Amino acid sequence: MAQHPNDALDYAHLPAFDRSDPIENAVITRLAGNWARRASVKRGEPDLDDLFELDRPDYPEHLLPFRDHPAYQALDDEKRRRLLSWAWVAFNKNVMDNEQRVVNPGFELIFRNTFDTGMGESSITAAAQAMVDEQYHTLMHLNASSVTRRRRGWRMHENDLPVAKKARRHEARRAEAEHLWQRELTTLAFTTVSEMSINAYLNLIADDPDVQPVNRVTADLHNRDEYCHSSISKEVAKAVYERLDAPRKAYFLDAMSDGLRAFGANDFTTWRRVIELVGVEGGEEMMRDVEHDAERSMLVQDYSGLYNLCAEMGAIDEIRFDWSSVTVR
Repeated sequence: MAQHPNDALDYAHLPAFDRSDPIENAVITRLAGNWARRASVKRGEPDLDDLFELDRPDYPEHLLPFRDHPAYQALDDEKRRRLLSWAWVAFNKNVMDNEQRVVNPGFELIFRNTFDTGMGESSITAAAQAMVDEQYHTLMHLNASSVTRRRRGWRMHENDLPVAKKARRHEARRAEAEHLWQRELTTLAFTTVSEMSINAYLNLIADDPDVQPVNRVTADLHNRDEYCHSSISKEVAKAVYERLDAPRKAYFLDAMSDGLRAFGANDFTTWRRVIELVGVEGGEEMMRDVEHDAERSMLVQDYSGLYNLCAEMGAIDEIRFDWSSVTVR
């Protein structure tokens, strides 16, 4: 029997997927093909473009922080569709900025045993594997934005958007730090918060049955790896925290508090840019109306994993974060 062109691709280190599901198979095969391709000859692969459903929204409308504002409600269907497509591109950019600017630097510190966790080779191996995963995730979300641009026929380039809020705050805090150990603990804290909250962020898309199927599957496949990363991050954070002296413990908890506030929040800087790019009449006034509304400030709600981590470290009372504003179980 002749070998199918896709059989030569290496799926070993990619997220688990169902080959009988045409969309899951297409997302992963495109990912593996892009990663492995070394020649200009294009391997046969399922085409994400053929699985794209033009009549589906690219982003859940109910997640828009201004969904009930008169300026948004007054938009015609074309501008609403364009805004939701931009929202999906921004969602992907948020993931990619976080993976490249926060998480991979954090795992690199673990890989280099910067914190002397005492966990031995297992943590170093886990960090190396996680860094490979994060590169795949970046490519997965880049592919998802690319197919959206092609099928919608709109430019919508990531470079037109600002660096995502999580990455901006991480970079700003590192710039404010006086000492190398503070910069390293900042990156570890932000990586910990990211890896233990990204499941809830991805579920905003993965759990929505009405959203574009290619987008939903992209988020779901990414999420499968992150459950493992969450466990790694939790154990490393506990091991590092236990070995810190009092001033460094206080700094690490302050950095985690900073990360908690940044990671769950709506990025109104990015939303303001999306509104500008779409050309929403009265958009600036709309943004002023919604960005200081406490009920609209948080996008990610489920912080159970981070709450439990802080509890296990005996640090709930030292974390400067309003746990009552989110869900904890």
